[in-house]
Amino acid sequence: MEYSVAANGLLLPFWGTTLGAALVFFMKKEMKQSVQKSLTGFAAGVMLAATIWSLLIPAIEQCEHYGKMAALPAIIGFCCGAAFLMLLDQLIPMTQENGALDKLLPGKTGTMVLAIILHNIPEGMAVGVVYAAWLAGQPGITRAVAFSLVLGIALQNLPEGAIVSMPVHGSGLSKGKSFLYGVASGLVEPIAGLITLLAARFIAAVLPYLLGFSAGAMMYAVAEELIPEMTSGAHARKSAVLFVSGFSLMMFMDVALG
Repeated sequence: MEYSVAANGLLLPFWGTTLGAALVFFMKKEMKQSVQKSLTGFAAGVMLAATIWSLLIPAIEQCEHYGKMAALPAIIGFCCGAAFLMLLDQLIPMTQENGALDKLLPGKTGTMVLAIILHNIPEGMAVGVVYAAWLAGQPGITRAVAFSLVLGIALQNLPEGAIVSMPVHGSGLSKGKSFLYGVASGLVEPIAGLITLLAARFIAAVLPYLLGFSAGAMMYAVAEELIPEMTSGAHARKSAVLFVSGFSLMMFMDVALG
């Protein structure tokens, strides 16, 4: 029973991406910049709240026996997670000239799709490690806490799926192929989640570090990509409102369900 719950949890964010990508069948060829920035702001707010309440706070709670040093494992993991994603940003070609997807998609679309795929890795890892902590009976991680994190990521994946499929369709591909691009961008999450879950099950002692690691990677993604995107140019105020809304919704779910 517990393993089926974890399996469903690993897949839920992927279904969120898939549902968001399906919006390409119902919307016009191009997504308005105001809509895209608003969706980005909402996703950033959800991710930031999930990082704090579903990852960092439980990581610290698991180390309360360390006294005043209870936050140290979370801090170490947090810094390593941010450094990991920063390294991926350097290793994976992200420029328009060198990006692999840009050979298939014109303009900046390929770079944008690759960036979302990259940032889905820590989200998948976060789901895997939080379910590993729940299965291991770690303090601060209940089934409700795990579900709130997964639901939050699934919610922020809705706009991400649309942010992938809509520009791809706008670049000239059919709605069917654009939908598949959106779906494919979310496949990395259950894969990363399963790998992390299987690995973490055998190294329960380092789960607080892994929770911090996932939090650091997600925070880096928010700070380096999502926030600059939502605040640049026009419609920044609307994006900020959606950011606050997403953060508030995720904070409410974490507290109410936890």
